Amino acid sequence: MTPSPSPDAVPPTAGPEGPVDPAGPRRPVDGAARVGPPDHADPVDSLILHTTDNGVSWLTLNRPEAMNALTPEQRERLIRRLADASSDPGVRAVVLTATGRGFCAGADLRGSPSSQERVAGDVARLIRDGAQRLITAVLDCEKPVIAAVNGTAAGLGAHLALACDLVLAAESARFLEVFVRRGLIPDGGGAYLLPRLIGPQRAKELMFFGDAVPAAEAARLGLVNRVVPDGELAKTAREWAERLATGPTRALALTKQLVNASLDTDRATAFAAEATAQEINMTTTDAQEGVAAFVARRTPAYRGR
Repeated sequence: MTPSPSPDAVPPTAGPEGPVDPAGPRRPVDGAARVGPPDHADPVDSLILHTTDNGVSWLTLNRPEAMNALTPEQRERLIRRLADASSDPGVRAVVLTATGRGFCAGADLRGSPSSQERVAGDVARLIRDGAQRLITAVLDCEKPVIAAVNGTAAGLGAHLALACDLVLAAESARFLEVFVRRGLIPDGGGAYLLPRLIGPQRAKELMFFGDAVPAAEAARLGLVNRVVPDGELAKTAREWAERLATGPTRALALTKQLVNASLDTDRATAFAAEATAQEINMTTTDAQEGVAAFVARRTPAYRGR
């Protein structure tokens, strides 16, 4: 089967144990951070930590002993949390990060059916319903999503980071297209995402050889926006996310849609979509506030509506 494997042979990164606070940000909103109600019967709550603070939803992979390889249950929880972020007016940005030395080592394949148990179509269904749904949830989230990559991001884990709107990487982070090492082809949208980020030639180089790409090289290639010292990753992610959370949320959502669609369409269609998005955005409270603030020569106060 072809979901991204957990790269057991990948050595750990040199980064510190948990450069990102697993509980998310420390500064409260209205006196206290919003934490989702615990469901003590559901162990996934401890594996996908969630807090909302200052308009930012923090999603933290918390399975460090497995380099944060994703189980199906964790994957489904992330998909749900991203959908919740889209619909929650109190959430205006999302940060996706992890605890321990790894960001995400891909999909946890333990418990997957053996090849003898498969029937025709099983693998394709598994990919469509699993890895591709997760990447789609990130791409389609209506709030800006920041990846704060604290360590190794391999296979599906790399694609999970690269699907985010902005990528911050700790100096110890690295990105790895591990599939070829296992005789597999990339899943989770890898062959869609990478060429759009770095071009087809570079994308094929990474996918054909499966070499680890250190954070500095990833920045040079254009895979990440910024590399920061490990100890500053959480702080930088918080600053970026809180800045986005004070912005015009619907304008950011429409901008994200336009940019994500731009490489899949022709000029006429892109221009038509831009005009439609402008028409929609001008009905928002934030757009009216932005224009009024410009005329009055004051700083706008956006409400995310």
